[in-house]
Amino acid sequence: MNAPGDRMLQDRILQDRLMRAREAAARVCDPEIPSLTLEDLGILRTVDLEDDRVVVTIVPTYTGCPATDAIHDDVRSALTAAGVAPFEVRIALAPAWSSDWITAEGRAKLLHAGIAPPACLGPSRTEQAQRSVIRFTSHPRDRGQAEPACPRCGSTHTEELSEYGSTACKSLYRCRACAEPFDYFKPY
Repeated sequence: MNAPGDRMLQDRILQDRLMRAREAAARVCDPEIPSLTLEDLGILRTVDLEDDRVVVTIVPTYTGCPATDAIHDDVRSALTAAGVAPFEVRIALAPAWSSDWITAEGRAKLLHAGIAPPACLGPSRTEQAQRSVIRFTSHPRDRGQAEPACPRCGSTHTEELSEYGSTACKSLYRCRACAEPFDYFKPY
């Protein structure tokens, strides 16, 4: 029979393992925008314990994102390096990821990387996850929003050059004030 002290020690060890797993997964960088972590982008959904196994759930920014496999492998490598085995990395598609899940720090990092962060479209991450709503978006001006501000000079005198930028989740814009091109992370 386990003494109460033994059970408390086991619980503390499991919680420490869970914390190390969360920290390791949260620090994984996005392969397409390496200055942002999975935590910054809101891709890291949950880190839980199921029996004795750590289960990390990630959600791709969109179904078919080519970076999903790389992210999955990078999370596995991070968990291995953190010594939290046994573990499983799951990919969830519902509720669908929303650009609203990008943290304030992530939005600042996007700007620093020369990428205009997306406009917020709706409810908080928690509310969105609870409702499992899929939103279809349109161009910012079609939603009554101003064009995205240039991440270099801050001007909103910008124009879309292409619906697709360096990746499918970004549009290519140009600032009419400073003439610099920039990516705009599309709101989803």
